[in-house]
Amino acid sequence: MKYMLLVCGDDTNDASDMAPVEPWVEELGDRGVRRHGHRLALPADAVTVRVRGGEVLRTDGPFAETKEYVAGFDILDCDSLEEAIEAAAKHPVATIGAMEVRPFWEDEDAEGEIRRLEAELTEAARTGDVERTVACHAQDAEVVSNGRPYRGVEALRKLWVETGPVTREVLEFRVHVDESIAFGHALVRTDDRLLRVTTGYRNNGPRWLIVHQHVTEATS
Repeated sequence: MKYMLLVCGDDTNDASDMAPVEPWVEELGDRGVRRHGHRLALPADAVTVRVRGGEVLRTDGPFAETKEYVAGFDILDCDSLEEAIEAAAKHPVATIGAMEVRPFWEDEDAEGEIRRLEAELTEAARTGDVERTVACHAQDAEVVSNGRPYRGVEALRKLWVETGPVTREVLEFRVHVDESIAFGHALVRTDDRLLRVTTGYRNNGPRWLIVHQHVTEATS
């Protein structure tokens, strides 16, 4: 299960004796526990946005007036909350600040959604539905087919108009999901061609979309 670790600093505490963070990052990265993370700019660089009565209100600074602030974040993949707490307790900032450990909302089936996207692409290709096919791609998607790049939806629309209806059968498919991006490797048969397809996906919020695809003839 994934956990968000909010690293909360306290600018009133002396950090001169704090241990360096790099060994913690390296250890958890080597163990596959830490998936991603980054340091954030100071609260003075923050902008708080509120909408009241249809008016956008912008305030320079953090949303809460407090000496503690979110200084960074880490995404952990742990078997239990106890394991996440143990990892948080080893973070050097825990000695001078605070660590908030919060589980991800677990109601998503990212791999299932990507497989359904591939099924949608297959059906759209079979019927020659260009708009349905293009809708499987992000606006800035790039498809490289036999060395020729097609960038953006207009280029993709032209490609699929030229291609026309085609039988598309996915023979093999492996997908790896990492937060909001995913990578797929497939062996695809289209009419009399056998293709190897490497695909990059991005979760844009409502759904997964194809952002990059590299298509080559399969040699074996």
